[in-house]
Order: sequence, then C-alpha cells, then structure tokens
Amino acid sequence: MIEAQRAFLSLGSNLGDREQNLRQALSALASEHIEPRRVSSCYETEPVGYRDQPWFLNIAVEASTLLSPHELLDRCRHVESELGRRRSFPGGPRTVDIDILLYGDRVIAEESLVIPHPRMQDRRFVLKPLSEIAPQVLHPLLKQTVQALFETCRDSSAVRLYPDFRPQGSDLRLQT
Repeated sequence: MIEAQRAFLSLGSNLGDREQNLRQALSALASEHIEPRRVSSCYETEPVGYRDQPWFLNIAVEASTLLSPHELLDRCRHVESELGRRRSFPGGPRTVDIDILLYGDRVIAEESLVIPHPRMQDRRFVLKPLSEIAPQVLHPLLKQTVQALFETCRDSSAVRLYPDFRPQGSDLRLQT
C-alpha cells in the first residue's frame, strides 16, 4: 500500500478573475489522491522576471497525497490546462500556475521535474505564504527551515497581504 506523502504547492494567477482561478485550482486539485490540508493567506505580488504583466495573487497549500511526484506534476499540469493556462513564454502571464515546492523530503533532479523547486529560496512570493503554513519545514538540500529562507531571501519584490481571498466552498483553514 502506498503511504500518503506531504507535499507543498505554490499557486498563482494574474489573468482573469484571479481569486476565482485560485479557488477553482484548489477545488480541481482536491481528489481521492490529493487532500489539501492547509492554505496560506493570499498575497498580491509583483511579477518577477518579465515585469510587463498584471500582478499575481499567490497562495501556498499543504496537501496529503497518494500520488507519486510525477503523477502529482501531471495532475497539476492537467488542472492548469483545464483552467486555460497557455505556456506562451517562460514567466509570462497565466490564468493559473501550480508548482510543486516540496514533496516529503524527496530530492528529484530530472529534466521534467525538479524537487525541491529550484528557485523557491529566491522568491518572496513563494516563501512568504509557505512560511505561514510550514515555517519549520526543512529544505532537503539547503538544510534550512522555510522561515530561515524567507528571512534571508534577497528578493525585494513587493508581496502584500490580499485579505479578501477565501478558499470558498471548502473546510480548508486559512493559516495566518
């Protein structure tokens, strides 16, 4: 029997109804094989990299999953596609973006999948929400907690609380 694993995901949206996109992504991810456990507060964040685009809404999610890392990636990409994600160019605007940040203490370095996410320690828009729900979780390569990574992150892009977001229609607890 497969043992459930704890995974942390980052969800973002900067096209269309950003709040609804995040709600729909949360709902679509939830299945018999993925059980969202906690959702961070929502943050409005300035784009990083390609800056000529709308600001993002970002959340972090802790989930329990029976899926393998590759199956989880496939599910995330399927949900992105269902919600209208078009991969026109790297860093471009998107209806929804779902990244696997951590999967237990696994380390995977393949062309199609890298866990932990290779740039999570460099991105405030990832670390701020993640530090709310997993401050003491250890990065398996850097051997630092999520909170320590957030406190030492050199990214200066704006990350501000977006208090109106609620993961509608679920019993997920927002962690603040």
